[in-house]
Amino acid sequence: MTGGTGALGARVARRLAARGARRLVLAGRRGPDADGAADLRADLTAAGAEVTLAACDAADEDALAALLAAHPVDAVVHAAGVLDDGLLATLTPDRLEAVLRPKLAAARALDRLTRDRDLRAFVLFSSFAGTVGSAGQGNYAAANAYLDALAAQRHAAGLPATSVAFGPWAGDGMAAAGPDTEARLRAGGVAPLDPEAALTALDRAVARTGAGLTVADVAWDRFLPGFTAVRPAPLLAELPEARALSARTADDGTEPGAADSGLRARLAGLGEAEQERLLLHLVRGHVATVLGHGSADAVEADRAFTELGFDSLMAVELRNRLGVAAGLQLPATLLFDQPTPRVLARHLRSLTADDDAGAPALAALDQLEAALARLTGDDTEGDDAGHGRIASRLLALAARYGGPAAPATAPAAGEDTGGDLQDRIDSAGAEDLFALIDNDLGIQ
Repeated sequence: MTGGTGALGARVARRLAARGARRLVLAGRRGPDADGAADLRADLTAAGAEVTLAACDAADEDALAALLAAHPVDAVVHAAGVLDDGLLATLTPDRLEAVLRPKLAAARALDRLTRDRDLRAFVLFSSFAGTVGSAGQGNYAAANAYLDALAAQRHAAGLPATSVAFGPWAGDGMAAAGPDTEARLRAGGVAPLDPEAALTALDRAVARTGAGLTVADVAWDRFLPGFTAVRPAPLLAELPEARALSARTADDGTEPGAADSGLRARLAGLGEAEQERLLLHLVRGHVATVLGHGSADAVEADRAFTELGFDSLMAVELRNRLGVAAGLQLPATLLFDQPTPRVLARHLRSLTADDDAGAPALAALDQLEAALARLTGDDTEGDDAGHGRIASRLLALAARYGGPAAPATAPAAGEDTGGDLQDRIDSAGAEDLFALIDNDLGIQ
């Protein structure tokens, strides 16, 4: 067993000894020097097992080959793993290597070095992150997806293989980082697995004929809305719970896309101050949930998110939650652009509260945004300078709008400033857009 002295590996080892396993080889980088290794050896020995605690990097094929040569094992359990969470933009080759090596490289080595053995079991500890995905765990998800694929490959070749994609385990597993982490998991719809229940599921998984399955405790009514806030999830759409949730939300008008209408309706009868108050309460409530606080009262409205304790993963989680609540697709940079709960609430008001006076301008900006999206989607390689010109003018417009009112620019003689704006935007090329920004939006 790789990761044999880790939290999950130790639980499995005790389970195997209790079930009658007489020889256990527990491999880990620190071997007998690992925390708790002496107590684990004592427990397993008392259960009647002969225990070897080996210091071995399972990703090193030479070291692993020597260990397997010394111990003719008839079953393999790969429970090793390392977490190094971070958004994709922060993942470096070294951070990828740190996570892929103990999971992916070690599994590959175990597969290669045991193919000529008559194994009774080849068990891989995969993860829910590899099946469904998890914010900030791109490296970990990739490593575990490899385990699932390896099990499928071995199964197709007639070799024993079981890959179990576990959700987080309660207790002292890798995902256990204190009560705040558990509160965040539960709020997001994923409850930590009871270790005994997880071990029972592992027994059943190994007894099955299939190569892999996922074992997780999910509250779909909380998990699905946040998970699908930015994009649909066809993988989960056919689950009975997902279908029931979809039907229920459609009946009560809260399906994705309708949340915006509901929030708009609540805001419509309020004045500007009341609208901001309601949205600030909404923001502070979700901030409290993400941070693990018991009440929105613990969240200061004018304190920066960085000072409140937010990291990049929390920022993504809050973005997803607010996107569901408001029926909006919000950018990943939301908390960097709107640095405090109060500023964020005002931003949400600009996106959700109807403002008849600004409706024409917002509609024109929507059209302009669509035209820019088409422009950047065209074959415009090598036109970075052109894109820079557009960006600089839009930034100037934003600064101008946020500052003192600019004097109105009179239309040129014979110029049509009315209903043909959409047609002009729809047919605009790069130079046309420059002219449109210059003439219609007043940026020189």
